[in-house]
Amino acid sequence: MKKLTIEEAKKVKGGAAGGWIAAGIIAGITFLVGIFDGFTRPFKCR
Repeated sequence: MKKLTIEEAKKVKGGAAGGWIAAGIIAGITFLVGIFDGFTRPFKCR
């Protein structure tokens, strides 16, 4: 196994897990706010 230098370690590309986790959290919050809004302000069907 080769030990990387600091410069080589900075060039390593990681996965996109952080972006997907953030998108999932935002989607979950939006979903929960929609449910809460539906219970607090129910609109009748037209």
